[in-house]
Amino acid sequence: MDLDALTAARRAEWERLDELGRTRRLTSAEVDELVERYRAASADLADIKTSAGRSTEGDHLSTLLARARLRLTGAGDNVLRQVPRFFALQLPAALYRLRWTTLAITLGFLLVGVLAAVWIVQDPAVLAALGDQADLEQYAEEDFVSYYSENPAAAFAGTVWTNNAWIAAQCVMFGVTGIWPLMVIMQNAIGIGTAGAVLFAFGRGDVFLLYIAPHGQLELTCIFVAGAAGLHIFWAWVAPGTRSRGESLAAAGRSLATVAVGLIIALAVSGIVEGFVTPQPWPWVVKIGIGTLVLAAFLFYMLVVGRRAARLGETGDLTEYEAGTARLIVG
Repeated sequence: MDLDALTAARRAEWERLDELGRTRRLTSAEVDELVERYRAASADLADIKTSAGRSTEGDHLSTLLARARLRLTGAGDNVLRQVPRFFALQLPAALYRLRWTTLAITLGFLLVGVLAAVWIVQDPAVLAALGDQADLEQYAEEDFVSYYSENPAAAFAGTVWTNNAWIAAQCVMFGVTGIWPLMVIMQNAIGIGTAGAVLFAFGRGDVFLLYIAPHGQLELTCIFVAGAAGLHIFWAWVAPGTRSRGESLAAAGRSLATVAVGLIIALAVSGIVEGFVTPQPWPWVVKIGIGTLVLAAFLFYMLVVGRRAARLGETGDLTEYEAGTARLIVG
């Protein structure tokens, strides 16, 4: 097929389609004409993609068709029909993209947390700077454990969920700064390292690990994923490749904003574990086992389901119709 010849022959028809698609009020005759030209242009687009593949002419025609389709339907796709695709393809694909960055953040978090704890435990002056001996002993012997049971389980679970969801959302939303996600991760690492150091200093290290492990496995993993999403958005702005910075940032923001939605759901699960499982007088193997199972389910969804979605070409971004046709760049 001679693409230039087809474009020249159909230019007037496509321009008329564009005109009808932009008209605010259409007569009944114009609606009929729009439907006819929509069908004809759809056939032209199919011929172009079959013979020439991706092309500037095809992308332009795709945009015209999208506008005409919206003009005819008056609304986008049914939201309820998008839900299965979101959870089966978009969300796991977006999570899968973050796997290596999440691993790097996890290792960095553990390194900072352990170093902070070792420094505090080995230096009595640093430990003393955290508070009075009596206050630190009270925290290690009673306050740390009572924190998980001093409020009703449902209220406590809801509180930790909203707090952690807000932290995760901040990592994604403010990730473009490049600093915020790292600051959040660093603060949490030092905070957990400090709490652990106080309990280890008073011979309660086992209590610290046993009370953190049930809910902390999934909770901390979610924060690591949120930090990874934020850093990916930042990198899309720093190194946009062949796209403009605005286009690169928009694509990363659309695809990785889905991660925030998924993490809110996952953090609700960790909140339930923290509120209803961690403070229970059950055998520790049961409580930690529950925490491990929910983490395993999350990792299976992220790595296995996500890998399958990525192989299908999903990135977590919107479809071409939802986001608009991408601009082609020469070179």
